Amino acid sequence: MADTVLVTGGAGYIGSHIVVELAGAGYSPLIVDNFATSSPSVVPRLHRLTDQPIPCITGDVRDRALMKRLFAEHPISAVVHCAGLKAVGEGEAKPVAYYDNNVGGAITLAEAMAGAGVKTLVFSSSATVYGQPDRNPVTEDAPLGTASVYGRTKRMVEELLEDVATSDAEWSIGLLRYFNPAGAHSSAQIGEAPSATPNNLVPMLAQVAATDAPEIAVFGNDWDTPDGTGVRDYVHVMDLASGHVAAMQYLAHARGVTTLNLGTGLGHSVLEVVAAFERACGKPIARRLAPRRPGDVAIYYADPSRAQQLLGWRAARDLDTICADAWRWQLHRHR
Repeated sequence: MADTVLVTGGAGYIGSHIVVELAGAGYSPLIVDNFATSSPSVVPRLHRLTDQPIPCITGDVRDRALMKRLFAEHPISAVVHCAGLKAVGEGEAKPVAYYDNNVGGAITLAEAMAGAGVKTLVFSSSATVYGQPDRNPVTEDAPLGTASVYGRTKRMVEELLEDVATSDAEWSIGLLRYFNPAGAHSSAQIGEAPSATPNNLVPMLAQVAATDAPEIAVFGNDWDTPDGTGVRDYVHVMDLASGHVAAMQYLAHARGVTTLNLGTGLGHSVLEVVAAFERACGKPIARRLAPRRPGDVAIYYADPSRAQQLLGWRAARDLDTICADAWRWQLHRHR
């Protein structure tokens, strides 16, 4: 019988791609999602993509009674924790909501897991825990100094889980620090579908190219970078998802906490991404200069060598593939 893996936030952008990869690797994913930033319509599409039913419980990971019941009623052997709020700008405006969702949710989940004796967990963390790094590429032992509320909530959860593992040697925990997830499944069945104005560059570009918005905003052109625009490490969401499967397999034989960067090791500026998206959609994209956003930093990209060494994982898809898949997904959404 396949191992059941609970995926919190499994109907969301990253969670849904992880569900597909877990199913493809022989696991039985179980989703819990409150649909605050996702849609129930994702679930039947996951069924079609995986050719198996994907059970989905509607609920909030902060609901103690629900989480206790989930672990009592299902043979869960491990958890991938993706549920949480993730917009840097929104976090600055709504810090209480971000601490409540991201930190409070992790506390409730860890409590329920411990009560059920389920002690294998992969946590969706973020490269924002590094803040403005001293040097690039960023290694996992770089100093931590996040510049945003969102990043501080992620680091707080990391510290919580590190303390949990210190208190009980039976835990196996993977802290996966994402750089900039982008793109979509090549089938165009699932992808990033922000319910409001997108906060991330690639879906912004997709909306402009589809004429849903007149232009993209370039947040600052005076950063200390080659072309003045912010530089990030864009990792295809399917590569990111495969990293979670590799982490799950690794944690079956590793105790304690394993912290890993998931990125490509390459940095691309905003203007480079715009050019790649123009190649994907075959049309020019209008842009306007806007002020820097609170919490943003100039440049960071990953050193992903530890993930390659421990998991045998590396990103396989490039920026042009990211943009082509994101554009295909956008067209599919608008048919």
